[in-house]
Amino acid sequence: MKELGLGLLIIGLLSLVLPFLGMQSMLLTWINQWGATTAWLIRGGITLLGLILWLSFRNRD
Repeated sequence: MKELGLGLLIIGLLSLVLPFLGMQSMLLTWINQWGATTAWLIRGGITLLGLILWLSFRNRD
């Protein structure tokens, strides 16, 4: 779960930063079909979910 959380966190952070650089993530281009506000909410949700998973499972080895 720690690795899944880290992966979601990295993908979410990249998807939040790339639009400001004029680029798009090939993995998450489908979320733009629902409009800009919904796309930003999904990006933030992916990032938040990844952070929660990573923080909750990081000390369980």
